[in-house]
Amino acid sequence: MSDDKLLAARVAELAELLAARGLKLSTAESCTGGWLAKCLTDRPGSSAWFEFGFVTYGDNAKQALLGVRPDTLREQGAVSQQVAEQMAIGARRASGADLAVAITGIAGPAGGSEAKPVGTVWLAWAGPDDQLGAEKRELPGDRAAVRSQAVAEALDGTLARIPR
Repeated sequence: MSDDKLLAARVAELAELLAARGLKLSTAESCTGGWLAKCLTDRPGSSAWFEFGFVTYGDNAKQALLGVRPDTLREQGAVSQQVAEQMAIGARRASGADLAVAITGIAGPAGGSEAKPVGTVWLAWAGPDDQLGAEKRELPGDRAAVRSQAVAEALDGTLARIPR
């Protein structure tokens, strides 16, 4: 099965769960540049459970739209647990959604370092009362592969956080 079909299958499962529970989801994306929101809105009827997608590629956007603190960006860097968490909280609060997922990472081919190599991705989720969860991934491959895998990881993590 192609990557697109695998992502669509995950979205179908997520859509069913969100709709059945009357939940709304929002996204905050950096390295994926809106790819997650695109996958979600490819599904007909997605407006029933998805309203907001923030593409906050630059630090200024993270601050202005999601309330990421400048000191966090300066001290931890844009690709960090703290920034991912602040992105998720900011997206949930700004959208009024029940759940938000955030993605920030280094897709490459440049931009990596020894401490944060290309393929480093942080994902975070915020739910009611800003309950948090964050996970770090080291994803292999080229830019497209890292971004696609980050979207898949975001979908899987969101699915895992919705009560069955």
